[in-house]
Amino acid sequence: MANTSNFKNGLIINHKNNLWKIVEFLHVKPGKGGAFVRSKLKNVRTGQVVDETFRAGEKITIVRVEARNYTYIYNENNNYVFMDQETFEQLNLTKTQVEDVIDFLFENTPTIIAFNGDDPIEVRIPQHMNIKIVETDPGEKGNTAQGGSKPAKLETGLTIQVPLFIQIGDIVRIDTKDKRYIERVK
Repeated sequence: MANTSNFKNGLIINHKNNLWKIVEFLHVKPGKGGAFVRSKLKNVRTGQVVDETFRAGEKITIVRVEARNYTYIYNENNNYVFMDQETFEQLNLTKTQVEDVIDFLFENTPTIIAFNGDDPIEVRIPQHMNIKIVETDPGEKGNTAQGGSKPAKLETGLTIQVPLFIQIGDIVRIDTKDKRYIERVK
């Protein structure tokens, strides 16, 4: 049995008979009264986000998850198909199970799928990904990174803001957590 001092972002706990992922937390020690932990939890099954407050030192149940390497292959209607990199078995997930990472799924995307027993509970993608620009306004010669930004559509369908010098066909590095441009890849 663990307690609130074990909290960290991404930790999955069993709370109120559901699996919850800790999105963020803050230890608070007011001048008067006991310390407590303010946290934002996301329901692994439904995606619901709630704010919870725990007393400092309160017992929690950490769920041990097994993570396996998969490759995203394709989607059919609302089924997203992943292949286990060791056994080559295919796993079908629904659109709701992949909605957090759906903007970054394209053929052969390496992913990690976390399982609670045989039940897939979370799909993880790399923090930074290199993705091709398929649609954007033409750039102008002489514009620099400080010269402003313009919308650009990635091959996954996501539209982000990029510097003016980015062209169609350029490959850019994207921060998948913040959904923002980092740099152009040579």
